[in-house]
Amino acid sequence: MDERERADCFVLADGISTKDSRDYMDVALFRMSKRENRAGEVIRYDLADGYIEVKAGPDGMASIWDYDIVLMLISHLTEAMNLYKRGRGEMPGRLFTPHVSDILKFCQWGDGGNQARRIESALDRLKGTTIKSVRQRPSRNGKGLMRQVEGESLISDYLVLSHTASGRVDRIQIEAPRWIYRQVIDSQGPVVLTVSQAYFLIDSPIARFIYRLARRAAGKSNAKWGFKTIYERSGLKCFKEFCRILRRLIKSDSLPDYLLVEEAGLYGPQLIITHRSTSAARQPVDNS
Repeated sequence: MDERERADCFVLADGISTKDSRDYMDVALFRMSKRENRAGEVIRYDLADGYIEVKAGPDGMASIWDYDIVLMLISHLTEAMNLYKRGRGEMPGRLFTPHVSDILKFCQWGDGGNQARRIESALDRLKGTTIKSVRQRPSRNGKGLMRQVEGESLISDYLVLSHTASGRVDRIQIEAPRWIYRQVIDSQGPVVLTVSQAYFLIDSPIARFIYRLARRAAGKSNAKWGFKTIYERSGLKCFKEFCRILRRLIKSDSLPDYLLVEEAGLYGPQLIITHRSTSAARQPVDNS
């Protein structure tokens, strides 16, 4: 489709489900610490077909809570594209223009006096956090592999469009990065997964990460991951502390949609993830 036929913006829709990018739900594209902003740091994840690097700018690395805004962007872009496919709207562009109140409601952040400032700071970190993906892909002629390198921020740009009479930020324009836009608009397969609304009520960053991993790896069934592998995908710095918090999460049995069980493994402890609607008798897929 010609670029001129696309709408500049995609707009808010009521009552939509939360979506996330399937490709990146098993690695942390953000920091998990509330205390450390990790400005200027790089986290590298080595994968079977390459690696991913998360690079932080001077404002600090985007946090897992900042990423709530990206979830909102993906969700509304997906809804706009679904409406277009059903002939009920225009082909969406890359610009997203929510009110601050819309962001606070979607992300369930509350409406305190400092929340508008929190959003602006989050956007600074999202824009300054770059994801570099280096992967091996089949060549177009089918002979061998090609090295594919992509690098983009979690959001491309943002602009504060207006203020209320009191001077607080009221409306914001966010430009979706090309990697998100391309996934939702151009992909032929399922590239987003629905996330429970209860996700936003999870306070622990590790619990949030485990939920995203479970949604990606287990879906409506089950999966098995080594503690060490999950830790290496989390970007955290202390394995012992990670295990302590994970075991506390398992004991609490409080993760939305999923049951977690620890099992001894040949190379260390394993996490068994089972969707609560699935029979525990089914054999989990081993991703250790």
